[in-house]
Amino acid sequence: MARRTDAPPLLEPHDRPGPWLRGLGLCAVVLVGAWLGLLVVGSVRVPVGPMDTTMTLRPSLTGGTKINVSPLGALELDSHTAPVRLDVNVDQLDPVRAQALVDHPERLSGLQDEVADDVGTGTLDLAVRSGVAVVTGATALGLAVYRRPRRALAAGGLALALLAASGGTAYATWNPKSVLEPRFSGLLTSAPSLVGNARSIVTEFDVYQKELARLVTNVTKLYDATSTLPVYAPDPSTIRVLHVSDIHLNPASWKIIASLVEQYDVNVIVDTGDTMDHGTAAENGFLDPVEDLAAPYVWVRGNHDSRGTQRYLEGLRNAYVLDDGRARTVAGLRFAGIGDPQYTPDRSAKPGADATQELAGARLASALRDQRAAGTPVDVALVHEPSAARGTDGEVPLVLSGHLHRQDTEVLRLGTRLRVEGSTGGSGLRAIEGEHPDPIEASILYFDRDTRRLQAWDAIRLGGLGLTTAEVSRHLPEENSPGATPSPSTRP
Repeated sequence: MARRTDAPPLLEPHDRPGPWLRGLGLCAVVLVGAWLGLLVVGSVRVPVGPMDTTMTLRPSLTGGTKINVSPLGALELDSHTAPVRLDVNVDQLDPVRAQALVDHPERLSGLQDEVADDVGTGTLDLAVRSGVAVVTGATALGLAVYRRPRRALAAGGLALALLAASGGTAYATWNPKSVLEPRFSGLLTSAPSLVGNARSIVTEFDVYQKELARLVTNVTKLYDATSTLPVYAPDPSTIRVLHVSDIHLNPASWKIIASLVEQYDVNVIVDTGDTMDHGTAAENGFLDPVEDLAAPYVWVRGNHDSRGTQRYLEGLRNAYVLDDGRARTVAGLRFAGIGDPQYTPDRSAKPGADATQELAGARLASALRDQRAAGTPVDVALVHEPSAARGTDGEVPLVLSGHLHRQDTEVLRLGTRLRVEGSTGGSGLRAIEGEHPDPIEASILYFDRDTRRLQAWDAIRLGGLGLTTAEVSRHLPEENSPGATPSPSTRP
């Protein structure tokens, strides 16, 4: 009697998939299995100082490190470029270890080293666990798909090789300076780190492990204060400038500006124009809140601001209107500016606009040279359109502008830094014209009180109409990065 078998017939040679197709299939199995393994197993619980944390590796297209501090928000660091991201979740404050710090405050002096050791131990443990998770996930999925031990082992070996390659890429692209420019989200945006002069920045931020320890220490203090934000203590060695632009008649902007002035202890507000939308007399009352702001308001005219708008603002207390290269010293910084030569409330493109912007920039540059010759050099120049700013290259350390409704920064050919602000009004009523609302953007610029040079800036981005997101990202000029030589002052 013949034996009956349920085995499927063997594929004929011409029916079998080619080597490239088999290779792609194996790669798909490896990637899916490795990803599932990381999701299931690839995390470790690590005590870091007085905190209990969970460290996890996750597949990612951009890499980096994300530190989640629920419910306060998160910090994101561009620490490495690799197909894996390190997630650090701060779960809770251990009451016993926290009380020990309260009872013995002298232990705080060694807390940073302790935290650095804890992070190193946790990272090593996470690497081992992730390796096991990736190999196990790829092997198990390979066995389920191919039902051949050799193919399953090949999938596991390839997964381990990919993980090793990812680790090597992360190591090769590791950027310990990334902590200098973190991106804050959630409530943490209300508690920015203090910025001092260039030397203190280099001293305090040059080692990644120590700064990570500092972050965890600050989080400990937040939790110890029952998750309330600490009182902001301004650093007396810096002058803080709030840069706003292109408000376009959005009344919500005044509350945002007032809040930023209070939160960051701002010394002076700079508005680079387009505060209005049509520049009519009926709109002038919109400017009245300037008198109630807790910092002086320095302003230059934009292409949506009329001469009538300018005259009205000149009559308000607390306002400093700059035009025709006129210079004023406000809050320890010397500003000079020129109003936009164009007036286009209908958003039309008038012939010769580029030439008029270049002429305005040349006039401002001439005024800057005169100021320097008189022994009163200007620290910050103000224009509305970036095209006018380019004419001041080499005549002033920093020039601020707006008009583009997006933030940008550029070092011009002769060394002048051009900083373009986004729309602090979320483009005003234009926010409802498109499918996605424009964000509300502003910046806090930090200046050394002695040299009057820009040391750092925080780019602030709030969700537009109907949105409640917030992000703050720290930026440093190249000359203020660790190991760099600070630029000399242009002051006599």
